[in-house]
Amino acid sequence: MQILKIEDGSGYFWVAASGEWRKIDEIDKDGLLSLLDLFLDVDAQMDSPDEHNLRNEVHKIIYAHIFQKLSSLSESKSSFKDDSERLYFDEIKKYESS
Repeated sequence: MQILKIEDGSGYFWVAASGEWRKIDEIDKDGLLSLLDLFLDVDAQMDSPDEHNLRNEVHKIIYAHIFQKLSSLSESKSSFKDDSERLYFDEIKKYESS
């Protein structure tokens, strides 16, 4: 599933809740968290900012930073997921049994 794309010189991110693409400069905290969830849960695909021409400087900066952070997370994706699940394991079990 593609979560970041570059089209017509602009960067876009996928909004799972509404099922639409939005310009990267419109991203907020909820959008970032949604991208992170998608990235961890599915086989996420992202257009590389190095291979595409982002004409808008704001898009270029925001897109490149998000791409870089998610790309570096992909190297430790399984350990990040395991660590976060282990951190909240007791709380999850507590609420599942309620």
